[in-house]
Amino acid sequence: MNLRELIEKYDVPGAQVAVLHDGEIHDEAAGVLSLHTKVETTTDSVFKVGSITKLWTATLVAQLAAEGALDLDQPVKNRFPGFQLSDRHATETITARHLLTHTSGIAANHFTDTGRNDDALERFVATLADEEQLLPPGTLFSYSNTGFAVLGRLVEVVRGKRFHQALRDHLVTPLGLTTVATDPYEAILHRVAVGHTEGTPTTPWAISYRTAPSGSHLAMSARDLLTFVRHHLTDPALASLREPQLDDVPEFGDSIRGWGLAWMIFGDGDLGHTGNSKGQKAFLRVIPGRNLAVAVFTNSTTGEPLAQEVFAAHGIDMAPPPVPPANPAPVDDPMHGTYRTPLFDITLTGTSLLYHPRTELAASFNVKPRTEVVRLGDDTIIETEPRFGGHRVMSLIGSDENGRAKYLHNGAAAYRIA
Repeated sequence: MNLRELIEKYDVPGAQVAVLHDGEIHDEAAGVLSLHTKVETTTDSVFKVGSITKLWTATLVAQLAAEGALDLDQPVKNRFPGFQLSDRHATETITARHLLTHTSGIAANHFTDTGRNDDALERFVATLADEEQLLPPGTLFSYSNTGFAVLGRLVEVVRGKRFHQALRDHLVTPLGLTTVATDPYEAILHRVAVGHTEGTPTTPWAISYRTAPSGSHLAMSARDLLTFVRHHLTDPALASLREPQLDDVPEFGDSIRGWGLAWMIFGDGDLGHTGNSKGQKAFLRVIPGRNLAVAVFTNSTTGEPLAQEVFAAHGIDMAPPPVPPANPAPVDDPMHGTYRTPLFDITLTGTSLLYHPRTELAASFNVKPRTEVVRLGDDTIIETEPRFGGHRVMSLIGSDENGRAKYLHNGAAAYRIA
């Protein structure tokens, strides 16, 4: 089935696919970039790559390490004068490796809007001095977009230039990439995909520059992403990024079983990352042993089944999202409790998750106050209703002196017992 047939089958407005095999890249495109403009999707159109951006941020950090300008295992504050978190221990001990492996204990997201100017990232990271630290560094894998903002700011400080300029000077230009847009001002010079939710184009296209290093702005063609991947597979200085760092990642509904330095490691040893950004979904899988990589870009929140079929056609196993069992076991009492992040408390009781905002900002979010869950496995639960094409899986981790779980791992980010 060709790509045009796949977008019709899965009701996706537009998509790109690129395949890297034995050093050669082949790509195709189909559909439209927006149901509003009806502009045709071409192979040189640019899609937002979302959190795949983290691989680019990690590469900038690895370059600094290779040059001797940064030690991944020394505290960030050693190269980042003025770095400060609300927790003194975290300030003194967080390393680049903590940040790259999502073990810094910095909460997943902070939402202070510091604008769209070049200094937005600098000012955003400065606000973390007033934000509650989620966990002590090194405690637990907990996916953190904010942690990658810190890495982006670290690059700015050490390089003496803004993050988007570092991307262009140290990756985009040296690799000869022609479609990469590091910010919306560059994106407008290309044929740009617009995301869709439930068949409606999303707005805005991007959010504050503060989240650029974690995945809010970077856009490119699938071909240029795989040119970047080819560089990763051939540059010995970047091989360490792919080495496993964690082999006990909690279950959150994917086939991810480990983590490198920014790279996801799947159960079969393949590498990759996914990206979600304003109604666009991007998927990357790399199989070094077969000299193969596949990238799939879609401009719809429902693009995952399309990606699964593309990967399957190239012999790549992408496990289907889990679904609630027909006859689930009860959610046991030791799982019950209230779990906390700086923004929300979540209370698990019976078959319900109750969300309680802890701040005025959290109260302003459009968060459903109650969701129903059932038991999925020994220490996992799953939401009964799908969101964005899948059912969210959560893990209960550890136990306190009373035998109750210490952490609720929700959507790859941890909540601690209150």
